[in-house]
Amino acid sequence: MKAKLMVIPIIIFWLLMSGISSAVDLGMMTGSSKGTYFQFGLNMMKLSQKYGYDLSVYNSRGSVENIYAVYKRPKTQMGIVQSDVLAFVLKVQSNATLKQIARKTKMIFPLYNEEIHCLGKNSIQSFDDLEGKTVAIGKEGSGTYMTSKLLFEVSGITPKKTVALGTDKALSGLKQGTIDAMFYVAGFPVKLFAENVTENEGLHLVPITNKSITEFYPVAQIPGNTYAWQPEKVNTVAVKAVLVSFDFRRNNCDYVGKFARTIYTNLDWLVQNGHSKWKSVDLDYPLKGWEQYDCVQKYLHGYMEEKIEPMEKNPLLDAIKELL
Repeated sequence: MKAKLMVIPIIIFWLLMSGISSAVDLGMMTGSSKGTYFQFGLNMMKLSQKYGYDLSVYNSRGSVENIYAVYKRPKTQMGIVQSDVLAFVLKVQSNATLKQIARKTKMIFPLYNEEIHCLGKNSIQSFDDLEGKTVAIGKEGSGTYMTSKLLFEVSGITPKKTVALGTDKALSGLKQGTIDAMFYVAGFPVKLFAENVTENEGLHLVPITNKSITEFYPVAQIPGNTYAWQPEKVNTVAVKAVLVSFDFRRNNCDYVGKFARTIYTNLDWLVQNGHSKWKSVDLDYPLKGWEQYDCVQKYLHGYMEEKIEPMEKNPLLDAIKELL
């Protein structure tokens, strides 16, 4: 009887370790806990669990942090960033290590658009009118800050002064007249503008149609009546949210490639069960300035033909895990 009892822990240990080793540990950097990046990460986590992945989804402060974390942080093979983060690092940042990392950061998939809102005084009729003006460019380190700096770098337009303010403080300064315009990068409708801007305040969305910018960024529109004070459509540009990885080799290549194929072949599930922005995702969108990870292409283009099936549930293993 004693010998039989000694065998039971060994069997339990073997079953438990078998279950753990069958799952693939992956990690993903996203954004704030209330943001769309984080929700997208949770959606992918829920889907991937059906296919044997143990995906951890992490909060972060922004795209530049995510680029570095994917390179450096253990078991964090992926991150969601703004599509202009590589250009920002290579054109604006002076950190040599970050530039080297950016060159080996590869796209897994493009995701959804985040429209660039420029809210300004009625006297400012175009982006080029920001020359010599005082402009709020977002809190330092934010996605809006990064994009705003790059817009001026690409266009050659030089404001008199740029101030690093969060969106709430920027809008307050705009209403008080201490600044002339502010940027906010977010998918419309922006709650701040919907709830805190009125028709009689002399503010409007400034079109962004500068040729140098539209050659660099995807063209977009903010439809008329997106905001109660905005009757006409406004032409602007957008950044894409992009799922990225670092060009490591060895196991990372196959893990990320198979994970990408799982997402690609189950996009309908994400559209039906995930965040509403999944409806606008085109995983085949040709995004300028980005090279798709060849490890992803390998699995998307039929080089590996094994069929992906959801893992069967193991009630015994689940019961043992719960017990322990």
